[in-house]
Amino acid sequence: QVRLAESGGGLVQAGGSLRLSCAASGRTFSGSAMGWFRQAPGNEREFVAVVSGSGSMRSYADSVKGRFTISRDNAKNTVYLQMNSLKPEDTAVYYCAAAKTGWATRGADNYDYWGQGTQVTVSS
Repeated sequence: QVRLAESGGGLVQAGGSLRLSCAASGRTFSGSAMGWFRQAPGNEREFVAVVSGSGSMRSYADSVKGRFTISRDNAKNTVYLQMNSLKPEDTAVYYCAAAKTGWATRGADNYDYWGQGTQVTVSS
């Protein structure tokens, strides 16, 4: 059974940092792009960051560029999201997802496996 399990969420003050992890099991995702998305209450799910299957290409939403860093460890079948300089507007449930291909894609329709999400709350 394929499973993506996020961890590392929590409550942090504005300006603080968190590191999210997403551990995959049931199959290897070394050839798949891996992405992070988030959804705040009342909002649609939005793209945050993606890393290509090879790890050579990364793409970020404008709202997090320069503050968040996505990385992957294929040996551990794990992807990470380092979040620095957090803002209250970063508050959301964060989801990791595995894409259908190795291309670094932003479209949620291009992902076929999703985790259950981890809550990130940034207080002002």
